[in-house]
Amino acid sequence: MVERLLILGGTGEAAQLARAAATRFGDALHVTTSLAGRTERPAPLAGKVRIGGFGGAAGLYDYLTEHSIGRVVDATHPFATRISTAARLACEQANIPRLILQRRPWRRHPLDRWIEVDNSVAAAAIVRRTGHRAWLTVGKAEIDAFSGMPAVHFLVRVVDPLRRSLPLQSYEVIAGRGPFTLPEERCHIDHHAIDMLVCKASGGAATEAKIVAARERGLPVIMIRRPPAEPGETVDTVEAALEWLAG
Repeated sequence: MVERLLILGGTGEAAQLARAAATRFGDALHVTTSLAGRTERPAPLAGKVRIGGFGGAAGLYDYLTEHSIGRVVDATHPFATRISTAARLACEQANIPRLILQRRPWRRHPLDRWIEVDNSVAAAAIVRRTGHRAWLTVGKAEIDAFSGMPAVHFLVRVVDPLRRSLPLQSYEVIAGRGPFTLPEERCHIDHHAIDMLVCKASGGAATEAKIVAARERGLPVIMIRRPPAEPGETVDTVEAALEWLAG
């Protein structure tokens, strides 16, 4: 009997799991990865791909039951709290096993100058007081918090090229998809004379180079803390997730 796996994705870890699961289990496991649809050109994924929201926990429950999903792996971004909450509630209601594949957090180095805050509003308040040329890597949804700062020039990194202007008075945009290399991140800091980095505590290897580059340059890093993770069985490697699927 073929088991059906739903991966809640949008991360590099989710893509790695889909590929590894398809390779290891072959036709015995039907893999579907769900993407929110915020990225215009997502990278190719192994198995089936579903794009778009579910409509909360109730909509996800309907999807799970309608498609006879046997297992769910939540491999979403650490800050994607709404879908993670919906996954917990829907899986509890449907009595479907759920695993959280949680990206490993960055470890603070003794030379890091992190200023940890709870949200983008708190991060923006620090930038307003002390920043001159700030590099924003917080995602388009958080940009509004940094508006109204005529004395600050922003370098903004996005995944897809922008189709509208940002609510910032002075800024440049660079588009790119990780993983990013250390030479690349050093170049951005030096070329744009960056004096402050603003980011989310996303963790993982794909975007860690900017943290290392900021450390090398002695720059302060305004770090937005991760929200609390949903309760449930959790692993931090694709290999461990594969073992869970095999069990």
